[in-house]
Amino acid sequence: MGRRNKNKLFTDIEVTDAGAKGKAIAKSPDGRVIFIDNAVPGDVVDVQTTQKRKSYYKGTAVEFHTLSDKRTEPVCQHFGTCGGCKWQNMDYKFQLEYKQNEVENNLRRLGKIELPEVTPILGSEEIYYYRNKMEFSFSDSRWLTQKEIQSGENIENRNALGFHIPGMWDKILDIKKCHLQADPSNAIRNFVKEFATANDISFFNTRNQEGLLRTLMIRTSSTGEIMVLVQFFQENKEKRELLLNAISAEFPQITSLQYVVNPKGNDTIYDQEVICYKGRDHIFEEMEGLKFKINAKSFYQTNSDQAYNLYKITRDYANLKGDELVYDLYTGTGTIAQFVARNAKKVVGVEAVPEAIKDAKENAERNNIDNTEFFVGDMRKVFTQSFIDQHGHPDVIITDPPRDGMHKDVVAQIIGILPERIVYVSCNSATQARDLALLDEHYKVTRVQAVDMFPQTHHVENVVCLEKR
Repeated sequence: MGRRNKNKLFTDIEVTDAGAKGKAIAKSPDGRVIFIDNAVPGDVVDVQTTQKRKSYYKGTAVEFHTLSDKRTEPVCQHFGTCGGCKWQNMDYKFQLEYKQNEVENNLRRLGKIELPEVTPILGSEEIYYYRNKMEFSFSDSRWLTQKEIQSGENIENRNALGFHIPGMWDKILDIKKCHLQADPSNAIRNFVKEFATANDISFFNTRNQEGLLRTLMIRTSSTGEIMVLVQFFQENKEKRELLLNAISAEFPQITSLQYVVNPKGNDTIYDQEVICYKGRDHIFEEMEGLKFKINAKSFYQTNSDQAYNLYKITRDYANLKGDELVYDLYTGTGTIAQFVARNAKKVVGVEAVPEAIKDAKENAERNNIDNTEFFVGDMRKVFTQSFIDQHGHPDVIITDPPRDGMHKDVVAQIIGILPERIVYVSCNSATQARDLALLDEHYKVTRVQAVDMFPQTHHVENVVCLEKR
């Protein structure tokens, strides 16, 4: 017997909020929450549900009866198919409002902590073309639109260079123009696609694991430098050099032209050898006179302008007088550590990625900073009592963990040493709230500042200052 379709159509539903992962939120007639993937708060819609759970539905708006006054016209032709900028149809001031609400709700509801008066979110001056790093995937069987499928035409050239369709690992949307990275990003991507197609350089097929071109990464910096990295599935010297020489000739302003030959099942490059074809193997980012070397594998905040604002807030919250020992946990390439070093007696950075620590040490040397030390290892294994005995008791801890937040052993270690002040930078206020709840007995939250690093998306950074009770 076939399964009965349990999906429902709800009519005249008012969308009331925006929440986790950029979904719009409404209430169903039976009292469940509905998460809607293509509406804006204030819309009145008919919703076709696609999933039912005990306390919620997931669905798509199929009919719009009233359009919200919070709406704006999306600028990108790929909006709605590309999963990158889910909030392009919402006016930026309302994006900021919902981000601020999410941060405050998470801290209060999940963390159950008392908050001071929360500073308004710091919006981004640039709401498009703000990213300094983009990664595009090649495919020989691009995603076809509904219109293309219905036309019945035989489409011979299915090559794509763009982004994965949300939730589909083997489907790539061909991107004509992306509004996230400034020129010459679009020109480079479109040139690479056209040249490779014209010269019969094959695009990758993920299912069959065949084809030459896998990914294209473009990094830019506020100093005007450009890095381009092409990832090949296998070595073909003739075609590799043909493409790389063409890129170099067309875009002589490229600072760093690199490539990877990666025959693995996945396209991550962190365990691969990156080969410099022309120019340097790195570019430089600059901030307050400090220079940071960025190589192909380096982590650096992808919005340079807002990273500067984020670090200034972090330094302000640390409130350093010049005689403090600071620990910078999850230091990455040591950008925050070096940014606050001139205000501290000494900064000790800890990070799990060896290449990042190598970069941090090089950057500190280049910037003539001699009061930082950097150590590599798993945070909960490195950050122990014997480490503290060896390197000193911190007066201030700055922590900027990954999305999962801090491991409970790391939180326990912080409670064990009780520094005077903690500055907690987070890209996920839900896991931040969980950690703040664990610290709440010993620390009071005195300042909160959300920073919007990613306009047109639901992502938001948040900085919290904790003072010892």
